[in-house]
Amino acid sequence: MDKEQEQKALEEESPTNNTKDEAIEENQNSAKTDAREIDKKKEITAEEKIEELEDKLARTFAEMENQRRRFEKEKDDAFEYGGYSFAKEALSLIDNLERSKQVLENDDKLKNTEALKIILEHLNIINKDLISIFSKNNIKPIDCLNKKLDPNFHQAMIEIEDGQKEPGTIVQEIQKGFTIKDRLLRPSLVGVSKKTEDKNKENAENKENKENN
Repeated sequence: MDKEQEQKALEEESPTNNTKDEAIEENQNSAKTDAREIDKKKEITAEEKIEELEDKLARTFAEMENQRRRFEKEKDDAFEYGGYSFAKEALSLIDNLERSKQVLENDDKLKNTEALKIILEHLNIINKDLISIFSKNNIKPIDCLNKKLDPNFHQAMIEIEDGQKEPGTIVQEIQKGFTIKDRLLRPSLVGVSKKTEDKNKENAENKENKENN
């Protein structure tokens, strides 16, 4: 009887042992699955890191290329237009010569004298020499008289009635403008034409208005 009880006890313990084995195996399989998932996540993170580094590297190269291009442009501009400020200030020499000529021409004591003629001749020679030196350095005067007003090169200072010219035509040059290569050094200050007012028509309209009132 004791042997039967021992056998029965063993049989009762056996399922429990099987269950434990199954649990252990399940835990092992779960651990393996978790390990695979972790490895997979590590692989994805590594790929993302590589893509991020590649993106940063591409951006860095692009920025370096942009800086190189800017440097090249600045270098070219410095070579081409390095004398821009000097040239702009040097234009005052031409302005002063022109003002001197006007002052001398309007001097009553010098009008129609041989002395004035000689002085003006010398001033004209100096002016031509300056223009020649400027032209050799690609600084050229803007030709504006009898041309249509161009805001890129001209600045209108006054309007002048002119029945023969189309409105907006430059009829007076107040100050000469200049360009340096393809850039504007300073605009021409000009007077432009406008339509001549019909005084007779205006007077008739004013008279009519007064009569109506």
